[in-house]
Amino acid sequence: MEKLNVIKIGGAVVDDPIMFADFLAEFKKISGYKILVHGGGRVATQMGEKLGVSPKIIEGRRITDEVTIEIVTMVYAGLVNKRTVAQLQSQGMNALGLSGADGNAILAKKRPVKAGIDYGLVGDIREVNVSFLTNLLDSGTVPVIAPLTHDGYGQLLNTNADTIASEVAIGLSSKFDVVLSMTFEMPGVLEDVSDPSTLIKTLNKEEYEVLKSEFKVHDGMIPKLDNAFNVIDNGVKSVRICKFDEIGDPENGTILQA
Repeated sequence: MEKLNVIKIGGAVVDDPIMFADFLAEFKKISGYKILVHGGGRVATQMGEKLGVSPKIIEGRRITDEVTIEIVTMVYAGLVNKRTVAQLQSQGMNALGLSGADGNAILAKKRPVKAGIDYGLVGDIREVNVSFLTNLLDSGTVPVIAPLTHDGYGQLLNTNADTIASEVAIGLSSKFDVVLSMTFEMPGVLEDVSDPSTLIKTLNKEEYEVLKSEFKVHDGMIPKLDNAFNVIDNGVKSVRICKFDEIGDPENGTILQA
């Protein structure tokens, strides 16, 4: 099978022009089939604050009410997505910006209330449109996917970008030899978040549980790693978490193992 790189970019990189330009330069160097999934939570938070709307976050995930879904749609599918596509086009890559609703790319359902927590208009993915994305890739197009899905009944749903990247990687693993890279401003998973020298080069599920029990990973890293290990459990053999400007070297970052 052909190799496919699914790369998720997030964290502070998305709203820092210099880091983001460096990331796109590295992304351009990756040959063959590739898909870019982007976050934008900090940009959405900044936009919300300008509009007088403060974010509500539980366990690293955003609570999405009616006002928030309007803000994240404007920011994710609008500003961040189209700015990314424009910059990729300027570097000679034929990119196409998508939400989950475009081409029925990603179908989801509203997350049910669990343990008394109502995440609002947040989507849990039901299906990835593998044939649609495969056709785009075969046409020489680079899909750029915003962290929004839809329920098939006209409702957009906010969906974690790591989850989207993970489910896209799993879905397309039936057609491609998929490598999933989750990238941000840090060198990978750190034992001490304030010390880059504590990078964990490899990490399995048992070791991950120990780190959680010792409170060495928490907040936003927990859903990121949960998604990453779910990918491994579903047949994608190569998954790593790495720094945005090190995506070209498969030995960099934290390599996850079953």
